[in-house]
Amino acid sequence: MAATIQSLLEEISGVEDPVEELQTLKTALLSIPLSTLRDFVSGQRFDVIFSLLNSNEREQVELCVDILERILLALSPLHLVHNYRGKLQEGLSHPNDTVKILALTQIGRVVEHPEAVTEILNSHDILRAVILCIGEEKIAVAKQAIQSLSKISHSKPGLDKLFQTDLLEVMKEVMARSDVIRYRIYELVVEISSFSPISLGYCANSGLISLLLSELTGDDVLIRATSTEMVTTLAHSHHGRQYLAQQGIMDKISNMIRGAETDPFSSLYLPGLVKFFGNLAIMDSPQQVCESYPVFLNKVFDMALDPDPVMIGVALDTLGLLGSTVEGKQVLQKTGEKFKAVFLRLSQLASSGATELRVRSLDAISQLLILQPEHQTEDLLSLTESWFHLLSNQPLDMIRNISTQPFPELHCGALRIFSAIASQPWGQKMMINTPGFMEFILDRSTGQTKEAKDAKFELVGSLVGSSTTSEILGSPNYIRLKTYLKEGPYYVSAVAAVSTEGAD
Repeated sequence: MAATIQSLLEEISGVEDPVEELQTLKTALLSIPLSTLRDFVSGQRFDVIFSLLNSNEREQVELCVDILERILLALSPLHLVHNYRGKLQEGLSHPNDTVKILALTQIGRVVEHPEAVTEILNSHDILRAVILCIGEEKIAVAKQAIQSLSKISHSKPGLDKLFQTDLLEVMKEVMARSDVIRYRIYELVVEISSFSPISLGYCANSGLISLLLSELTGDDVLIRATSTEMVTTLAHSHHGRQYLAQQGIMDKISNMIRGAETDPFSSLYLPGLVKFFGNLAIMDSPQQVCESYPVFLNKVFDMALDPDPVMIGVALDTLGLLGSTVEGKQVLQKTGEKFKAVFLRLSQLASSGATELRVRSLDAISQLLILQPEHQTEDLLSLTESWFHLLSNQPLDMIRNISTQPFPELHCGALRIFSAIASQPWGQKMMINTPGFMEFILDRSTGQTKEAKDAKFELVGSLVGSSTTSEILGSPNYIRLKTYLKEGPYYVSAVAAVSTEGAD
């Protein structure tokens, strides 16, 4: 095979239109395992393929990219950077985006290697060209550039190069081109900042994070929404949250939620502000966040009762997020009648209306009701049971009716609620006291999609995994559930298989 490839390379260099030969070479390279290919390509030069990239023929260029992608992947990052650094640099300014992406992808491989990365760090021109790629029209090129620069910044020499040389000015120049490109640079800065407190320090000292934070209260509501999203990402790390608190950003966002009531355009950025606090509550403490910023939870309740589907959706997701934790459940319970009104709204939304909101309501309800065995104190079990009874006079029948409607998403959402209460003694008692409910659980003919079978299997697993199931449901039912679990989610009985064949 090596001789074939060598012969093809010679043929390609001698023909005017090499598309056919390139196609043959591509097929040959793909048929060789990378480990075998590595031995061959390490001793070869592929300048002829690189030279063919300088063409206006799109098919020729794309075939060359496919070939080089295969060849370069077979090379070690050290060999690649020592032998093809100049070619990679040329690729970064190539007019064809697929060539740029090829060069950026390979640079991404190089910078992950502890020795090879030095070659890139010592090449000012390559780093400058990578930064300029963030300003390219095609988002795929910019994303690949952001990824490579983010990897470079995982080391102190990389951070020094990006933030303590004139490359910082290059970033600022690229930022100035448009709103879209400015936010790509912010995306890079947030990604770098999230890596460690040290990298956050470099980004803060560069002045770029201050610029981002100042856009939270800018005049353009769309930019305000985008900057809120970026700041939420920054808050995912502990050191990011500490920095934002020091800068007074939590107070600023709290005031923005308060001020949104008089802003006719607030619907464009309000969901982002609420998501910010929702994420903050889960990562730190629901009680602390809700007590420090009461406007947040009040706004979530208002949004749940709002007629706007966008607002309702964000409220549902946030309530589910808060309610998934014990502390969040306790915070919601403390609000008394306010939360009861919201829970009734969840019941209405789950029962009728747009399918997407119904599914999100069911998911929020299951999150609010779930209670792990280690948290099942008398008080918390009483809390989840009282919430379940807020759904309707016959909540188990209500959810079962939803599960029988011809929408797989609703069926699975309803089963997730049953899974949430299945590990709780009061839930098990309701199930055994509801005629036909055990048959409903064990009936494999309901819900034929993979997702439905998985959801039913999860419900059975939740029951079998509880220490109170055997006593409450009785030994015969417990044995049937264990058999179901043992048979797996996709089991088809011999009788069912025969009857299905007969129907066919």
